[in-house]
Amino acid sequence: MRWSFILNIIGMLILFLGMCMVFPLFFGFYYKDQSVIPLAQSMGITLASGVSLLIVFRREKVEHISHREGMAIVAIGWTAIGFFGAFPFYLGSEFSTFVDAFFESVSGFTTTGSSILTNIEAVSKGLLFWRSFIQWLGGMGIIVLSVAILPFLGVGGMQLYKAEVPSPVPDKLKPRIRDTAKILWKVYALISLVQVFFLLLGGLDLYDALCHAFTTMPTGGFSTKNASIAHFDSVYLDAVVIIFMLLAGINFSLHYQFLRGKPLAFWRDSECRFFLGTGLFLIVVVTFNIYGTVYETAGRAFRYGAFQVVSIVTTTGYATADYERWPAMSQFILLLCMFLGASAGSTGGGMKCLRVMLYLKYCYKELFSLVHPRAVKRIKIGGRAVPEDVVRSVLGFMGLYVGLFVFSTVLIAGMGVDLVTSIASVAATIGNIGPGLGMVGPTDNFAQIPYLGKWVIIWCMLLGRLEIYTVIILFVPEFWRKYRQNHEVLFGKRLNNWAKRAFVKGLNYSCLGICTVVFC
Repeated sequence: MRWSFILNIIGMLILFLGMCMVFPLFFGFYYKDQSVIPLAQSMGITLASGVSLLIVFRREKVEHISHREGMAIVAIGWTAIGFFGAFPFYLGSEFSTFVDAFFESVSGFTTTGSSILTNIEAVSKGLLFWRSFIQWLGGMGIIVLSVAILPFLGVGGMQLYKAEVPSPVPDKLKPRIRDTAKILWKVYALISLVQVFFLLLGGLDLYDALCHAFTTMPTGGFSTKNASIAHFDSVYLDAVVIIFMLLAGINFSLHYQFLRGKPLAFWRDSECRFFLGTGLFLIVVVTFNIYGTVYETAGRAFRYGAFQVVSIVTTTGYATADYERWPAMSQFILLLCMFLGASAGSTGGGMKCLRVMLYLKYCYKELFSLVHPRAVKRIKIGGRAVPEDVVRSVLGFMGLYVGLFVFSTVLIAGMGVDLVTSIASVAATIGNIGPGLGMVGPTDNFAQIPYLGKWVIIWCMLLGRLEIYTVIILFVPEFWRKYRQNHEVLFGKRLNNWAKRAFVKGLNYSCLGICTVVFC
C-alpha cells in the first residue's frame, strides 16, 4: 500500500473538516456565546494538522486505488475525523475528559445519536450546531462528499465509495462514480432544505429547524432540547419528522429516480415495499399493545407508537415518549427494530432490510431443497437473481454482526453493567440508533457507562457505520501479510537492482584504476 498517498488523502479530509468549522463559528459569533474560542482553536488545530499532512506526504499521481487502500483510507479517515471533530467539545467546558468528547464526536459522525450530555439546553449554540452539523456530514458520508468534490479521487473513488456506503451492493447511478456521489449529495441536500421549510412552518426558528433537519435526514437523532422532539409537543412536527425519517430510511437512488419523473419507483422496489410494509405492521402491533394500557385514546397510542417505531427502525433515535414504561412486548419489538434497520443505500444503520430479505429467502431456499433436493432454485430480489458471492457476503456480514454484538455485550456486562443495559447499549450503538433500554433509555444517556465501556461503544459505532467489514478487515492478519510480502518482494527487487548497479560501477572504477596504473 502507498502510505504516503493514503496519508495525503486523510490530510485533505482533515483540512476539509477544519473548513467546515466556520459554520458553527458563525453561529457562535451570532449568538455571542462561549463557543467562539474553542471553535476557533479547534479550527486552527485541524487546519494546521491537515496542511502538515499535505506538506509532509505529497500526493503522488495514481491511476487506481486498490481495494485494501480504499478500506484503509475510509477506516483511518473516519477515526481521524472523529478525533479532530472532538476538539470543539473538549476545549469547551461541557466535557471533562477527551474520551467523552471523542465519544460525542464519533456518535455524531456515525449518526448514532448516543450522548454523554446530561443538560443539552445548557450547551452553547455554536457547539450544538456543530453537534448537529457533523451528523449531517456523516449521514451521506464525508468520504463520498470528498469523492464528489475532489477530482483526483474520481479514478479510484469506487473503492472508497464501496467501503463507506451502507449497502451490500452500492448503486452506481452514473458511469463515473464522481457523478454518482454528486447526485446523492444533491438529493440529500435538497430533501434537507425541504424539511427545513416544513419545520419553519411548524413554528421553529431557523436555528432549531436547521439543527433538526441536519439530524433527521442522516437518521442521527441529536436534538437541541433535553426532551428531544417531545419538547415541542406538536402533532404537526411529529408528522413532519416521521415523514422525513421514512424518506431518509429509503434508498436515495429511488429518490433520484422519483425526481427524474418515475413516481412508481418506490413501489416497484421490493426492498422499499418490505421496509414500509414491515414498519406499518409493527406500528399497528405496538399501537394495539399500548392502547388502553399506556394511552387512553387510540389517536395518542398511534401517534406515539408510530413515532417510536419509525424512529428506531430508521435508526434515527428521536423520542417523544418514554417507551421503557410501555409493555414488555412493545419494548421487545423496538429492540428487534434496532437490528432490522432501514433500506440499503439510505442513511440508516442496522442490518438493512435488503440483507434481512436475502437471509429469509435463503432460509426458504434451504427448506425448499429439503422437499425438492434435485430442484435448482435461485434467490431473486426484484425479479433478478442474486449472485452467489453477494449471498455469501450477506451471510458472512450477519454472522459477524451477531458475533460482534455478543462479544461486545459480554465486554460491557463484564464491567459491572446490568444485562438489559449491556444488550441495549450495544444493539443501539452497533446499529447506530442512539437510545436503548435500561441506563441508556430515551430519558437517560451514556454518561453512566464505565470508562472502558465507552471505548467499546465507540468501537461499536464505527463498526455499525462502516458496515463492519471495513473496520474488522484491519485486524485480519492476511490484510497486512500480503502487504509485507509485496513489500519484501519490492524491497528485494530494489536491493537487487542496487547491487547490480554497484557491481557495474565498481567494475568500471576498477578497470579505470588498473588502466591508469598500467599506462602511467
